[in-house]
Amino acid sequence: MGGGTAGRRAYDSGPAPERRSVSQYFELHPANPQLRLIRRAVEIVRRGGLIVYPTDSCYALGCHIGDTAALERIRRIRDADRHHHFTLVCRDLAEIARYARVETWQFRLLKAATPGPYTFLLPATRETPRRLQHEKRRTIGIRVPDHAVPRMLLAELGEPIMSSTLLLPGDELPLTDGREIRNRLEHQVDCVLDGGHCGIEPTTVVDLAASPAVVTRIGRGPLEKLGL
Repeated sequence: MGGGTAGRRAYDSGPAPERRSVSQYFELHPANPQLRLIRRAVEIVRRGGLIVYPTDSCYALGCHIGDTAALERIRRIRDADRHHHFTLVCRDLAEIARYARVETWQFRLLKAATPGPYTFLLPATRETPRRLQHEKRRTIGIRVPDHAVPRMLLAELGEPIMSSTLLLPGDELPLTDGREIRNRLEHQVDCVLDGGHCGIEPTTVVDLAASPAVVTRIGRGPLEKLGL
């Protein structure tokens, strides 16, 4: 398994990935992803590449947390402004605590709903790059997915993936077919991880930076699990 330090060292010292005219395309088993393909995807991320991968809600764009150029590529693909909430996809609650300030009442909600199809908005810590934070509120979206592909990606990478839902400008719904994703984004991303159809309903978003908590988007995650 790749540790966080090793991941950052590989990212800092390695050469930038070659910009391909056509993205790589990996077909993954959704429940038992092929480790060799996961490791190839992790290397692409470490070298500054941009990937598309499945989650327990819908497909997402993902890159290394420290890569400014990849972040700007996501902004261009999503046509996102400076107020767009990016999400740190984390392995577990312990990793969340490094990047977001979590009080006891917030922790209880997080514990009840993770892993799962929820995104939580929390005050960012100093560990979180300012470019990932909401420009005015200084919050960050955090989530722990319940899907084998991102779980294995995160375990191999050893740190969070900076992510955004794969919803393209002008589309009403996120893309969910791997081949369609490749056809539409083959010149804009470095790798598409096709884990089959994973849904078109985005995560439920809960603002935990507000007190009491506020549900800002009802999505795939049921509110009953949160007690809200």
